Amino acid sequence: SYQTLLYHEDGPIGTITLNRPDDGNMFNVVMCHELRDCIERIRRETRTRVVVLTGAGDKFFCIGGRKDGMEDSTLYAGVLPTLEIYEAVEKLQKPVIASVNGFAVGGGNVLQMVCDMTIAKESAVFRQVGPMMGSFDAGYGTWYLEDLVGKKKAKEIWFNNPKLSARQALALGLINQVVPDDQLAAETRKLAL
Repeated sequence: SYQTLLYHEDGPIGTITLNRPDDGNMFNVVMCHELRDCIERIRRETRTRVVVLTGAGDKFFCIGGRKDGMEDSTLYAGVLPTLEIYEAVEKLQKPVIASVNGFAVGGGNVLQMVCDMTIAKESAVFRQVGPMMGSFDAGYGTWYLEDLVGKKKAKEIWFNNPKLSARQALALGLINQVVPDDQLAAETRKLAL
């Protein structure tokens, strides 16, 4: 059992749901550690063939991170351990599908980028907001973005922080598939099988 996640197995499909919908399914320290640990457990078992990663509710996949619970210090600003999540996804020897059910912003957009495939509902929105918020790429974001869309387009996205529709994200190569909002769960399952 987890405080910030839901985990469900349906035959060979394991679904991890980021479960903080009242806060945009934002990462906090607890979620980062729970997500890393959940992925590590999946890595060590043989029941699950594919992992689906999604957000609770119908508005947010994940809109980045919040430093709740971190030590307040003037010496060190603190960084959420999101890199541990991205690394866990990277070394999982099973495909991970991001099922984007709403806004994927900042670290949440990076999370969908590190997944092997991304399927999104038509109304999903993708955005990087780091420079606008005075934040930096704590790992993988710029590198993956450049690999997916090319160096010049990645810089444009990173510096200008545009809101990208699911169709725009698809056209750029940022995601794999766009489906009608009411078909996201069914089409994700079909992709996973």
